[in-house]
Amino acid sequence: MKLLHITLKDARCLEPEYFRQKLREFGELTVLPGERMTPEQIAAHVREHDVYLAGWDSVMLPCELAENHGKLRYICGLTGTMRAFVPIELVEAGIPLTNWGDAPAWEVAEGAMLLLLASLKTLHRRIMFHRAGGYWNPPPGCGGSLYELNVGVYGCGLIGQRFIEMLKPFGPIIRIFDPYLQQLPEGCQRVASLDELFSQSEAIAIHASLTDQTRNSVTARHLAMLPDNAVIVNTARGGIIDQEALFRELETGRLRAGLDVLEPDYLPEDHPARKWENLIITGHSIQHGPPFDPARPRLERRHKVALENLRRFRDGEPLLWVMDAERYRRST
Repeated sequence: MKLLHITLKDARCLEPEYFRQKLREFGELTVLPGERMTPEQIAAHVREHDVYLAGWDSVMLPCELAENHGKLRYICGLTGTMRAFVPIELVEAGIPLTNWGDAPAWEVAEGAMLLLLASLKTLHRRIMFHRAGGYWNPPPGCGGSLYELNVGVYGCGLIGQRFIEMLKPFGPIIRIFDPYLQQLPEGCQRVASLDELFSQSEAIAIHASLTDQTRNSVTARHLAMLPDNAVIVNTARGGIIDQEALFRELETGRLRAGLDVLEPDYLPEDHPARKWENLIITGHSIQHGPPFDPARPRLERRHKVALENLRRFRDGEPLLWVMDAERYRRST
């Protein structure tokens, strides 16, 4: 089997080297610098390989491969969304494309739980209070419990489902808004609109994909429906919330938030939000695992999904997490 990855920068989606070693067990692995390649050159290289590995820092494959893909029989995605690396024309042409499936679901769900609890307990304010020399209870507005708390979940895909599994033992009342949800998790309530979700919630966890329908779907009007000291947690995409409206609410101190994602992701160094005690920002990194230790090499879930799919491809078995056009569009 011949495997290819064409990188724009440093092929970080193939890190660590231990993962590359595992990839080489399936055959010949070639990594090429693609920054100066033309689309025609990229297509020519891809056509000479059985499998293309797509992910962070890889080139965008040319659409012309849909008409003539040569020896290429499978595109193995090493991340979630494939939009920046694989055009939809290749999916529509029937070239099998997989992504990392549910690999990040547990880590992101853990991060969402962390942000929910930390925001609910006003951990950031407590830390700042003690660093400033305080000792007894911090000012009013701190604290809270998940027990019988009205928690609204916006989006119940793979990550949302894992989050709900972690949330249930704490005893909250869970309501879900997700137009695509077919099977409601046990013990949860379905609501028909964001208006209904926000008007009945004391905490909101956002797990929806970013699409034309969800972009800026959480508006100032929705935020105003939340009670004082309500919590917003977002580990999905910053563009789902009207960020200016959310920041206005946070600046007054009325709401609390734990945000792993912003729009754009980078917040200027001098932005006043960095000093708000009712806001926790984690810089789109809440799902990151421990640093790689060469002395104790181990694979992340995303590595294991890719390697399992390569084994299945080699052995002629059905692939996991195959992306059709609809799943391609909804994976962001």
